[in-house]
Amino acid sequence: MPRLRLLALPLAVAVMFGGAACSSTVSMTPAKGANDPACAEVSVRLPDTVDGQERRWTDAQATGAWGSPATVLLTCGLAAPGPSTLDCQTVDNVDWLIDGSEAPHYRFTTFGRTPAVEVYLDYDAVSGRDVLNALAAAVKTLPTDGRSCTERPTT
Repeated sequence: MPRLRLLALPLAVAVMFGGAACSSTVSMTPAKGANDPACAEVSVRLPDTVDGQERRWTDAQATGAWGSPATVLLTCGLAAPGPSTLDCQTVDNVDWLIDGSEAPHYRFTTFGRTPAVEVYLDYDAVSGRDVLNALAAAVKTLPTDGRSCTERPTT
């Protein structure tokens, strides 16, 4: 299966791990599909805290950020990913592709939901499972497309 093409969040990553803790607004770049009404449904349901991190204002549509400096970034409006060799796990009835290639910074992308949501987080500061559990109620409002995580054969 082809590997999922990951979208870069260069500006958001710079804010997340740079010296932007003094700013009250997190500068982010919206996804191409950020104006999808389904993303508005996600945005209005985002929690005030995730894994002890307080929500911060962002300057881009269909985004969310938590922590100071930001340790969790959410972007809604991405194209739904296709088949992938990345690990796929279900957390609170939402399937997520997990990319740990930048560990301890992990990228979680919804699988089987359109539009897709991406969560980028710092595992040194938060627990991926706790963050995804906190975001599940909002993300579950996205329409499903019939695809889901499948079990991989054991060797």
